[in-house]
Amino acid sequence: MAQVSMTVRMDSNLKATFDELCSQFGMSANTAMNVFAKAVVLYRKIPFEIKAPEKDESMGALEAFREIRNMAENGQLPDLSLEDINEEIKLARKERKQKL
Repeated sequence: MAQVSMTVRMDSNLKATFDELCSQFGMSANTAMNVFAKAVVLYRKIPFEIKAPEKDESMGALEAFREIRNMAENGQLPDLSLEDINEEIKLARKERKQKL
């Protein structure tokens, strides 16, 4: 499939912050935009939230993100409905609260 380029205009402060967060995620801004575009096309919505780990979170969260990102890039994630995703989020929050 042929690749084309796309220009995205944004405020310089926003770009600097975006670049820094993408770096924390272990990817370039270009990769982040491609991941986002593929997910929007696949799910026909904005299907997820990507955020930087909190200062007190362990590297385990970053490693988990990288594993999920790699799986998504290789088409290895199962199709999940919005209800499935919300249930996963609820379970993760419940488990996190139990650990505290």
